[in-house]
Amino acid sequence: MRFGGEKAVALLSGKPLLTWAVERLQRCCAAVAVNARPGTKAAALAQAKDLPVLHDVAGDAAGPLAGIKVGLLWATEQRARAIAVSPCDAPLLPDDLFMRLIDAAGSGASIAMTAEGHQPLCSVWPVSALGKVTEALEGGAHPATWKMLYSLGAAHVHFPDAAAFANVNTQADLEVIAARLPPV
Repeated sequence: MRFGGEKAVALLSGKPLLTWAVERLQRCCAAVAVNARPGTKAAALAQAKDLPVLHDVAGDAAGPLAGIKVGLLWATEQRARAIAVSPCDAPLLPDDLFMRLIDAAGSGASIAMTAEGHQPLCSVWPVSALGKVTEALEGGAHPATWKMLYSLGAAHVHFPDAAAFANVNTQADLEVIAARLPPV
């Protein structure tokens, strides 16, 4: 582990990284669920916040697309039309990120873009993509998330501040991001 523990529960300004992501999604989504491995601190934190905890489907290769699949399954059960996807390790994401992605997606998909390229874990997926995602994961395959979004014709939503999409991979990254936060 590059981070030395579960990133999702690492504290930034006294708040777990997972909470930063959940709160951002709660500002624009009717319901929020967390994809976490069973028995993890992230799963326990989500349960403590009364959030549904989604586990990858057995047999699917580990990775973001497996989490998106269970999110789409959950969204279908909720009778939602789409899911908004957020990484837990990018706490500086723009405040308007998901509203812009939702607006751009319409009845389809959307993906955040910066000068550094696509940001596929900041995206919106229609529930109609479930079949295509399920098929892509068959046999243990795990295609790149951005390729799946592109195959869905995802709208590109450009954001000027690439640094806002910085993610936490090490304790040093967490310190750098903490220094970027406005004073409280």
